[in-house]
Parts: sequence; C-alpha cells; structure tokens
Amino acid sequence: MPVLNPSARPVPLSPTLAINEAIARKRQEGTPVLALGFGEAGIPIHPALTRALADAAGRGAYGPVAGSAAVRAAAAGYWDRRGLPTDPDLVVCGPGSKSLLYGSMMALGGRIAIPSPSWVSYAAQASLTGAGAVLVPTPPGEGGVPDPARLADAVVRARTAGRPIRAVVVTLPDNPTGTLASEDGVRRLCAVAREHDLVIVSDEIYRDLVHDPARTVTSPALHAPERTVVTTALSKSLAAGGWRLGVARLPDGPFGHDLRARLLGIASELWSSAPAPMQHAAALAFSEPAELVEHVDRSRRLHAAVTRAVAGRFAAAGADVPRPEAAFYLYPDFGPLRDLLREEHGVRTGADLTALFLERYGVGVLPADAFGEPADALRMRVATSLLYGATDEQRLAALAAPDPAALPWIAAGLDRLTEVLTDLQAASGHVLSPAVA
Repeated sequence: MPVLNPSARPVPLSPTLAINEAIARKRQEGTPVLALGFGEAGIPIHPALTRALADAAGRGAYGPVAGSAAVRAAAAGYWDRRGLPTDPDLVVCGPGSKSLLYGSMMALGGRIAIPSPSWVSYAAQASLTGAGAVLVPTPPGEGGVPDPARLADAVVRARTAGRPIRAVVVTLPDNPTGTLASEDGVRRLCAVAREHDLVIVSDEIYRDLVHDPARTVTSPALHAPERTVVTTALSKSLAAGGWRLGVARLPDGPFGHDLRARLLGIASELWSSAPAPMQHAAALAFSEPAELVEHVDRSRRLHAAVTRAVAGRFAAAGADVPRPEAAFYLYPDFGPLRDLLREEHGVRTGADLTALFLERYGVGVLPADAFGEPADALRMRVATSLLYGATDEQRLAALAAPDPAALPWIAAGLDRLTEVLTDLQAASGHVLSPAVA
C-alpha cells in the first residue's frame, strides 16, 4: 500500500507558537517555567470591549469582505488622529493583521525584502506565497527598518538575477528588538522605495506602546503615501490577540484602489469576512473613547517599567542589551559571554543557548535565528508581558501599580531570572553586578 505524502513542502509551526506549546508541556509535567517567549500583551481586556462584544454576539451573518462601514470609519478616524488622513473605502478589515499581511504579500506578488532580525512570520509568509523573502540587516538601534543602502543593493542584485523584489516590510516599533527606527531612517528607506519602485508594508501594531509618550512613530505613509500599506490590530495595545481582528490602510490613488480589489479577492477566498461581533467591538476600540485611551496609557507604562527591569537583569549578567523603547520586548546579546558559554555549557549557537535556558532552567525564550539571524548569533528575544501575573486580579494590580516591578509576583520572576543568570556563570566565578531597575 503506498504511503501518503500529506505535503511536498513541510511548513513548521511558528516559533512563537511553538515556544508557547513547549512551555505548556513543561508546566503539565510539573516543571516551573518562567515564560518569556510568547508575545502576548499580558493584560486583561477592558470591560468596555467585552460589553461591546457581548452586545453583538448575536450577529451571525456574513458581512462585507472589506469589513463593516462602522469599523472602517472608526479605523480611518484612528489614522486621521495620527496625521494619516484616511478614506474609509481604502480600509480593509480582516481576522488579525497577520492575515492582512499575508493577503497583501499575495496581492503584491514578487519577492519581499524584510529586516533582519524581524518577526518570525514575515519570512514564513513570503515563502508560502511562493516568491520568498530577502533578508536585509537593520542598522544598530534601528530595529524594524532595513538598512537603506543595503536594501538598494539587494534590489539591484535581485533584479539582475531575474528575481525582482516587489516590496519591503517594516515594523514600527520593532518586534523582536523593542526599538524604534528614527525619522531619518524611515525617510531614507522611503527614498530607496521610490527610486526602485518598491511597495512599503508598514506593520504598526505596536505604535501605541512607545515607552516615551513624547516620542512619535514616523510612518512611511507620511513620506511615501502613494506606495505604503499600513496594518494594525487589537492584539497588542488592547491585549485582544485571541479576538483576531485587524485592519489595513491602503494608499490613495490608482495603485491603492487596484491593490484593494486584489486584496478583497484574496480575502473573499481565505476568510470571507471578519467576525461580525469582533468588528462591532473593534469599531468602539478604534474610536478611542477616553476610558480605552487611559487603559492603553497604563499598559504602556507597565510594559516600560517591567521591560526596563528585565533589561537591567540581563545587563548585570554581562549581556549587551539595546535599550528597549517600545512594547514588551528586549533583545539581549550574549556575545560577550561566548567563550564562557562554549567552555562551560557547550553552547555554540543561539538555539543551544535558548535550549539550555528552557531545559535546565525552565526559562522560555526564542533564539535570534528564529528572527532571520545567523545560527551562531547568541541573541534572544525576551517577551516580558507574561510576568504581570497569573490572574486578572494580579494583572489589574500591575496596571495600577506606580512601581509594578516591586509587586511580589513580578519581583519573584525577576529574582528567578537573576538566579538563572547567576548559575549560568557560576563555573567561571563571575559575580553579577547589581541589577539596574
């Protein structure tokens, strides 16, 4: 009897979801785990949103592929208030921005340039379209935006080889590094995109979680509006990841309208329409009533405080840690400890290092190679937001606390991290310097 081959091209589980499942298995085995691998916002959903969802729970009919008029108008208003005037007819709603990003890549065709490092799904989605991704390193401190000169070089090389690059993805602010590219970096990227006729897909899902409220996000849509697609969703600033509701803003003009038609055709075959009850709640979210604005502001302060505290523990252990500027991520580099890690623990790759963290110490983090970096890079993405508490009561207390890192359950997680980092270096006799909160 012939053996069935279910797939000629295996598609591995997303690393962020895989680490979440690995942590869950460890816990089921009774192993205490410090969960620092999964990028979930870690705060309760605001009651105003749950009420809106409940009010619309009976809406079971299919809706327009592009989304309801109410959610598209609310999303347009959201972007209007951020200096990006938006036609509601050029807003498309989908089941999470992840779906919209994939749909946009399919609609654009051609290879996609993505930053290195960058969120795990960009390269995977580009591969699924059949075109593939071209990784372009980011400048130091400019996570999420490919180096413009290196991008231009990659585009020229790809076209010479007969495999042209059609678009470039940017992330503002960035996952995995937690940094925010400068306005100058974004301007120079836009200039390269114009010169080489690239579409820019700007993933701005963390836009409202910049730690310094005085610092603004410079969207490419400000400097190259005719060629920039912007996406966002409810999953990060409002912690509604499980609701799967996102929106895309398409550029005005003939290209944007043509892209809308192609994206809607793809959407009609992939998801038909986003869930109607979620759209109703999203219309409230994107209209930004005062109580939700305050909720997002409190979450931003919480993310900033805890991420800063965790960064201090890694820095005290001798890792190089770019200063986290947004969201709930940091990206420590253990390169300065490479010799120690190789001699005392047999660590030669980033995957070796994160496996050591998980298997020996019960700390779940993700290696740099999951984000498109070389295998020997000893960097890791650390997500801090699941330290906020095991219950909604604890998470609400963390949101309200003037010094959340001092709360007993968060302090316990920080202290456990210090114990791990101390033991990691115990064989060398190295002593950690005091942590910087």
